[in-house]
Amino acid sequence: MTDEALYPTENDRITDIDGILVGNSHDAAVRSGTTVILPDQPVTMGVDVRGGAPGTRDTDALDPTCLVNGFHGLVLSGGSVFGLGAVDGVVSWLSERGRGLSLGACIVPVVPGAILFDLANGGDKNWGALPPYRALGIKACEAASRTVEEGAVGAGFGALAGESPGRPWHGGLALCQRFSCGGFGSGQFLWPADGRSV
Repeated sequence: MTDEALYPTENDRITDIDGILVGNSHDAAVRSGTTVILPDQPVTMGVDVRGGAPGTRDTDALDPTCLVNGFHGLVLSGGSVFGLGAVDGVVSWLSERGRGLSLGACIVPVVPGAILFDLANGGDKNWGALPPYRALGIKACEAASRTVEEGAVGAGFGALAGESPGRPWHGGLALCQRFSCGGFGSGQFLWPADGRSV
């Protein structure tokens, strides 16, 4: 598919794709947050994992050779490795609502997740044995809607994107989509400063 075959919609938001909701939550004291993408039915997803220290959960299941071919949500969270706990909250929230794979008596949502490192942004990270990310995942699900906030929200709430001498630059979160001429939609997380895919 060429770039010419892709076109934006009026708002250029991932929620322009029918059935997609986005939710954000954050903890101001911790200076971190979580973003969730919730489709109303299982969808196909893909991933490109890069970087020197990636942190992911269940992204291997996105390989097209794997048994799972429909995903029930996607999580991006601050908090480094602790932020992967946000996926637990999203999985619990979806399962409670009967959204997931039916495996006998259990409903098992398949929700990949990825994290970013925001532990050095000055927030209060003294959470002891109970990091806030599971709760942030649930709150993000409860906040999910077609209205998409961007910038210092959700997973981008405490994000830093580099620094000038002695002063960090604040990062953020952006989401976009493109439709093909055949009507297929795709969405992605973007780095707001330069539009690079996250």
